Amino acid sequence: QVQLVESGGGLVQTGGSLKLSCTASGRTFSSYKMGWFRQAPGKERELAAQVLRSGTTYADSVKGRFTISRDNAKNTVYLEMNNLKPDDTAVYYCAAAPTTGSPYNSWGQGTQVTVAS
Repeated sequence: QVQLVESGGGLVQTGGSLKLSCTASGRTFSSYKMGWFRQAPGKERELAAQVLRSGTTYADSVKGRFTISRDNAKNTVYLEMNNLKPDDTAVYYCAAAPTTGSPYNSWGQGTQVTVAS
């Protein structure tokens, strides 16, 4: 497992943008599958975006608005969120898995994103 620390959440108006960052400990970051999950009040946690060796995947609800990227030299994964909507309000969690086929087994503490209407 790796330790993950998120930053970048906050309050933004509808249509605004935020960029989340997640920095990981460990020397094998580049081989990890990295994802951003989110959990809104009263809802189940959902996978918003992930970056694999083969590319990226996005939930339909964020496709075209969110971009996940990673900088292996900085052990950091980012989630750039544009055209934010009130429905994007949630706690966002960074997660890591050692291989593409592994379940996510390392989690950050979460960062709150609130989109005001």
